[in-house]
Amino acid sequence: MSSEPPPAPAEELAADFSAATISKKQLKKDARKAEKAAQRQQQQQPPPQGDDEDPYASNYGDVPVEEIQSKAISGRSWTGIGDLDESAEGRPVLIRGAAQAIRPVSKKMAFVVLRQSMSTVQCVLVASADAGVSTQMVRFATSLSKESIVDVEGVVSLPKEPLKATTQQVEIQVRKLYCINRAIPTLPINLEDAARSEAEFERAEQAGEKLVRVGQDTRLNYRAIDLRTPANQAIFRIQCQVENKFREFLLSMNFVGIHSPKLISGSSEGGAAVFKLQYNGQPACLAQSPQLYKQMSICGGFERVFEVGPVFRAENSNTHRHLCEFVGLDAEMEIKEHYFEVCDIIDGLFVAIFKHLNENCKKELETINRQYPFEPLKYLEKTLKLTYDEGIQMLKVKTYFSHHFYVFFNSVWL
Repeated sequence: MSSEPPPAPAEELAADFSAATISKKQLKKDARKAEKAAQRQQQQQPPPQGDDEDPYASNYGDVPVEEIQSKAISGRSWTGIGDLDESAEGRPVLIRGAAQAIRPVSKKMAFVVLRQSMSTVQCVLVASADAGVSTQMVRFATSLSKESIVDVEGVVSLPKEPLKATTQQVEIQVRKLYCINRAIPTLPINLEDAARSEAEFERAEQAGEKLVRVGQDTRLNYRAIDLRTPANQAIFRIQCQVENKFREFLLSMNFVGIHSPKLISGSSEGGAAVFKLQYNGQPACLAQSPQLYKQMSICGGFERVFEVGPVFRAENSNTHRHLCEFVGLDAEMEIKEHYFEVCDIIDGLFVAIFKHLNENCKKELETINRQYPFEPLKYLEKTLKLTYDEGIQMLKVKTYFSHHFYVFFNSVWL
């Protein structure tokens, strides 16, 4: 009797062959994935530095993601770019910012301009053993893409000549440079293009040059990048100051801040379109104004109230970018004797806001003026009052005064 095992059925042989085939295909697929992952990792690494080992390799490089989320507070002291001035000369600093410009000068020297909010500073890399900077480190800095987030450790120094391309009139002599997050090589918006004024476009056109113009749709489609332009940074900061001064002044005049509902059962103003919706099976709409609730507050004994909040107006428009939501600064007050009581509050409010902006937002106003030129605001400390008859004679139009008033500023989010 033969001791050989009986031949395997055809189904088992086919299954073994199929399993082997699948295994080989899976191995090839895994190998391709590994190869692609290696290629991506290689692209993220700085260009090859040569055969010589860099003794200062620890002073620069891309920071791995797992190291960015530190497990403990390092205790290091960070310096804001906007705080760097001549008094910081010779002091070691640690700063973080976006690489706005990268200018290689030679194999041993490069400039990197870092931006933080509205402030920029020039960082200088010079290959030197005393500074711990190698030519490989200079090459790494020039390989960075614009808008990459970078940490720089260095010493503050004063330039020989005034700097025109940065807000801060100091330089950072770089000792260490680490890339926290690399931006893609080609961004959908170039910040230099997005920050140009109409005057720059006109001068370029007269000189026969053609500059890239960033349209509104492009700006809004990539709003996170567009917000980095100096003018937009300044606009948001001024908006914040207007709101804060509005609150501060009215609180000083014994107003009480309130928060009215924004999801209500019916329209709050009949003259404007309203957004309608279903609320748990019942018809509802978005508030067009806090008017009714301000009046309820006055009747409830508050005497003077104000609110800062969103306002919704479903107005028809032929554009797909339309201002249907904005932030309203609303106030309501009772009148004891004469409507001039309201006029005095309005007068004091606007004068307080204008004065605050002129005194505390000079940098922001200048920044906006460079891209969107405007005439300096002129106003009287005490607003001129005209009687009805005087107004008729001067303007030939009727003037209407109301016991309530609004101050609106457009939403910049869209």
